Amino acid sequence: MFIVDNHAGNHHPGMNAFDFKGKTVLVTGASMGIGEAFARELSRRGATLVLTARSGAKLAALAAELGEAHVFAADLAAPGAAQRLFDAVTAKGLEVDVLVNNAGFGVYGAFGDLSLATQREQVYLNVGALVELTHLFMPMLERRQGGVIQVASMAAFQPIPYFTVYAATKAFVLSFGEALWAEYRPRGVRVLTLCPGATETPFFQRAGEIPFASRRARPEDVVRLGLAAFVAGRATVVHGAANRVTALLSRFLGREFLVKAMARLGKPAAPELPGAAGRAA
Repeated sequence: MFIVDNHAGNHHPGMNAFDFKGKTVLVTGASMGIGEAFARELSRRGATLVLTARSGAKLAALAAELGEAHVFAADLAAPGAAQRLFDAVTAKGLEVDVLVNNAGFGVYGAFGDLSLATQREQVYLNVGALVELTHLFMPMLERRQGGVIQVASMAAFQPIPYFTVYAATKAFVLSFGEALWAEYRPRGVRVLTLCPGATETPFFQRAGEIPFASRRARPEDVVRLGLAAFVAGRATVVHGAANRVTALLSRFLGREFLVKAMARLGKPAAPELPGAAGRAA
């Protein structure tokens, strides 16, 4: 199933009305970027926040600024971290209505040049932890008629050479999220997969500069679109008109054509040889 929804605010038939006020929302990767924007917008809407990220200091500062939030410092890429987070949340007597699976990262470069440890970490955080947290919290989300927002990416819609593992993990998230939407919608549980394009966040500090990601959206705009689509009961939403066109085109263009085009666009610049500066071609 492939769904690209251009009408985030249109209420999906069969879904009950939903208001974030008074709801308990768990946001992963909440200390910066899109996760921080989710925390700020949800706080403004009256939600009780449960925030997690690696940096306890950043979480504490954000919670103090927002006025109130439950914070849990955790590296979700570590084995067993998802289960420990679930145990810590439930030990505090918190009942989560909405899970926002936002934590993730990508690294740009030739596959063989990047360390295996880094590749494994991407797969575990972007896919493994996301699946574990969804599975752990889903009975609670269903019981409370809430839902989950899976943060994927425009990278989900086509293979991307030099962003190879990251794009593959986000393709998993998109497929996983759409399947869960169809499975849980009859039970009154919302499942939205949010697909941002390049967004102005610290993501690029670790990923590196990517040739085709120079124009970047505001995280606040991405979050508002995602929350509207979630409330409306949508399966998937893509941020940005150009991104929506690209996602639709990926259905019709051949996979080989797409991947070759992405390879040309994204190929890292060759390192400059010593003494080569200014040499005529």
